[in-house]
Amino acid sequence: MAKRLTTTAAEDESFMRQALACARTAAARGEVPVGAVIVHAGRIVARGYNRPVAKCDPTAHAEIEALRKAARRLGNYRLPDCTLYVTLEPCAMCAGAIAQARLARIVYGAPDPKTGACGSVIDILKEPRINHHTRVSGGLLAQECARIVRDFFQARRRRGATVQR
Repeated sequence: MAKRLTTTAAEDESFMRQALACARTAAARGEVPVGAVIVHAGRIVARGYNRPVAKCDPTAHAEIEALRKAARRLGNYRLPDCTLYVTLEPCAMCAGAIAQARLARIVYGAPDPKTGACGSVIDILKEPRINHHTRVSGGLLAQECARIVRDFFQARRRRGATVQR
C-alpha cells in the first residue's frame, strides 16, 4: 500500500487543532502548553504534550513524547512517512530528534523567537552537513497557537508562579 504524504490545507488545519487540544491538556496540568500529533497515512498515530515538570524530565517535550509513541506504534525508530504537527516551533533538542527520526515533514503553529530551531533562532533541519532534511512549514494557526502560550504565562505571572519550557 502506498504511503500518503500529501495533505490538503483543511487536513493540515484539522491535525493542528488536534495538537492544540494536546496543548490545552498540558496547560490544564500546569505544563507549558505545547501539543503535538504525528500523522502516518492520513491518520494520527501518536499524540504528545509537554510533561517535563510532571516527569522531572527535561526531554519530555511534546514532540519527543509523540515521537516515542509513534516509533513504538509503528515498530520503527525511523518515521520517514510521517508528518509532525506541533503548536510551537521546535527547540534544538526536538529538531535534532526530528532529524534522527527522518520525519518527512513538520508543520508548526507559532514561531519561537527565543529557542526556535526551525528558522527563528537557528535552523537545524536545513543545516547542509546533516544528512536528512525534513520539510518544514510554519505559521499554521499561528495566532491561536501563540495565544495559548501567552495566556498561560500571563496567568502564571499574575499568580506569581514560574515555569520553564
